[in-house]
Amino acid sequence: MAKLSRKEARLRRHSRVRKNVIGTPERPRLSVFRSLSDIYAQVIDDAAGATLVSASSIDQALRAEAAGLTKTDQAKLVGKIVAERAQEKGIKTVVFDRGGFRYIGRVKALADAAREAGLEF
Repeated sequence: MAKLSRKEARLRRHSRVRKNVIGTPERPRLSVFRSLSDIYAQVIDDAAGATLVSASSIDQALRAEAAGLTKTDQAKLVGKIVAERAQEKGIKTVVFDRGGFRYIGRVKALADAAREAGLEF
């Protein structure tokens, strides 16, 4: 059997996680995607198939604040912003979807910042 590429392995892990992690209107899914240079977070209602809130390190609103920060600090900033935006829409609890990425580094920093800003998961 041929060895999987890093992307294929991550997508396989993600599909395994997604079998059990489903966003509902009462408790939407906080999905994280980490690229080499940036990080993205979305709060998704899977029943409606709609993104309710999003934030990323490439947002125009965050670009100025994120300039000069480390990638981990950018992830903390994105986590804080996505939690604030979710609370403005009345979202208090979410289910966390790490997207097949290991729960360390930037993914963990984003999750911890979102928790500190008031999201429960």
